[in-house]
Amino acid sequence: MEKERNIDKLARYIMITACAAVILAFCWFFRDVIIYMLVAGVVALIGRPVMNLFNKIRIKGKTLPQWLYAILTIIIILAVFLSAVTLLVPVISGIAKDISMANIESAAMSVVSALKDLNIFLVETFPSLGPDFRIENVILGGLKDFTDITMFSSFFSSAASFVANFGIGLCAVVFISFFFIKDGNLFPNMIAAIVPDRHEKNARAAYADIEHLLSRYFLGLIVEMAGVAVIDFLGLMFIAKTGFNSAIGIAFVCGVMNIIPYVGPWLGGAIGTVLAVTMKYVCLDGSGLDVSFWVFVLILIGIFLASQIIDNYIFQPLVYSSSIRANVLEIFIVLLMAGHIGGIMGMLVAIPCYTVLRVIGIRFFGHVKFVRRLTGSPDPGQDNERQGQ
Repeated sequence: MEKERNIDKLARYIMITACAAVILAFCWFFRDVIIYMLVAGVVALIGRPVMNLFNKIRIKGKTLPQWLYAILTIIIILAVFLSAVTLLVPVISGIAKDISMANIESAAMSVVSALKDLNIFLVETFPSLGPDFRIENVILGGLKDFTDITMFSSFFSSAASFVANFGIGLCAVVFISFFFIKDGNLFPNMIAAIVPDRHEKNARAAYADIEHLLSRYFLGLIVEMAGVAVIDFLGLMFIAKTGFNSAIGIAFVCGVMNIIPYVGPWLGGAIGTVLAVTMKYVCLDGSGLDVSFWVFVLILIGIFLASQIIDNYIFQPLVYSSSIRANVLEIFIVLLMAGHIGGIMGMLVAIPCYTVLRVIGIRFFGHVKFVRRLTGSPDPGQDNERQGQ
């Protein structure tokens, strides 16, 4: 009997493993469709507050059809997205065009004097570089390679392919988002259909918690990106005097980089500093405060550092801690682990995935001591004792 039971267990484990392998293979084969559905889910989460606001509107005591509210919600989201793209793409393309048409050789004269002391220091510290070493030659050589016309032609051909694929994806996401927004119970019903009946109540409650937390997270992330971009724009425009186009283009890049938790603001600041210095000393368009090279660099670093401080102490605690109800240190450790496993992409999806796992742990494994301590959820036994008293 014992041998038969072991055989039954082994057969069950084999079946579970086989089912898991089939599911993973299915997800991999239809990964594009799954990505469209996930993006549509994010759009639905962002549009949920708008949908709730529409549902509060009464015309003679009645609400309009849900499909109409869903269409209006999608139109609002698309209008905001397309407005940002329409405003910023010409600015960013103008910056790229200015850099590509820059006179690299004449730009060298404007930075040689500023880099003279640095060259002397490097040659004395690293004699192997040789007495003729000039850091500006290395930088300008890299800029020549970067602005090579063949690279830009290759970029634009790739961009054309991207636009075609993006158009197909956008149509698919909009279509799927419409149904997710229109019927708020569609996704919970799909989940309820695949879980056992005894877990259906917990599954629906977990989905409601996940929807609420992720909706707050994604809206908070948008606010954080916009806030960092506005701070950088004001600093570049009115302190560094880089000009409107340069300021808004660089600020947009820094805001987008903020999607990457913790690391993003530093990368955005570094990229913004390089772009601003390039626009002033390479493009020679006259934009930028009339100060020496190093003072201008320090001003740029100060602007991005101030933005980073505001982001760390105001925006990020609001988004990463308050919105998903997790400790800041807990989120930081999760991000480090995700970055080690999946790099930048891992950090991008770490917080939403951790939020989902956290809610599932609270709802389904709240009786486990480790889960209770990690999530800060109350002990069911203590609650029962208090109710008995």
